[in-house]
Amino acid sequence: MIVVDSNVLACLYLPGEHTAAAEALLEQDPDWAAPILWRSEFRNILAGYLRRKALTFEQANSLQREAESLLEGAEFEIDSSTVLELVRDSECSAYDCEFVALAIKLETRLVTMDKKLLRSFPKQAAALAAG
Repeated sequence: MIVVDSNVLACLYLPGEHTAAAEALLEQDPDWAAPILWRSEFRNILAGYLRRKALTFEQANSLQREAESLLEGAEFEIDSSTVLELVRDSECSAYDCEFVALAIKLETRLVTMDKKLLRSFPKQAAALAAG
């Protein structure tokens, strides 16, 4: 099992330069997990695509359902104290620290493209390989 952040999920479902890397990651390790926060972040990414008219409402709705299906049973509540400790010890947002906290809780790694997370948490965070 690996923890993925919302941007890795977006790469999987929204075609772009990192889609192949996200698809390869899913093939290599199909057991993905995320804090419940991922839903709001992913909806916000889809909102941007809707506003730019890059997706229809129906497409955005379908992608949200597909992503929710992928993470079904692998969404976790995160302890606030742990998140705040990670915030205290880094320059990362509380949102980003939720993903790190989950990786620590599950004793696995977080796959991300976030440079600040990669710098701040080199033991927990791994970069999405170039695709």
